[in-house]
Amino acid sequence: MGLLSEAGCPAIADPGASLVEAAHQAGFRVVPLVGPSSITLALMASGLEGQRFAFCGYLPRDKAEREARIRELEKRSRKERETQIFIETPYRNDALMDSLLSVCRPSTSLCVAADLTLQSESIQTRTITQWRRAGAAIGRRPAVFLLLADGR
Repeated sequence: MGLLSEAGCPAIADPGASLVEAAHQAGFRVVPLVGPSSITLALMASGLEGQRFAFCGYLPRDKAEREARIRELEKRSRKERETQIFIETPYRNDALMDSLLSVCRPSTSLCVAADLTLQSESIQTRTITQWRRAGAAIGRRPAVFLLLADGR
């Protein structure tokens, strides 16, 4: 039996975890094979803290809840010096980016890694201030967001 993912890595930000769990419960040997994961590729290319990081999955859809979660993640990042990694569906990228730019401190670093491994790949790490100046529309592209708050 095999489990493949259309993009990324099976069972990591992917619904395959329940199938892997069922395989373990049925007594099957589970063997992971090396392949690309957009999460780790983005972290490797971000220039942000790679020793301490947390994958936070999807943030809430509701704007107020999303912004509250961003504040929590930024606080945790600052306290622990830990990169926070999250993803969003392509059609909500720009709403997430708007929330990040309105909530995060100016000195917080944000990497947006979009279309990883494609010809249109874009990986940009900037402070929130720099993102605000440059404009931040990502559009409907698969993207990984990485946030690292400074310790001040």
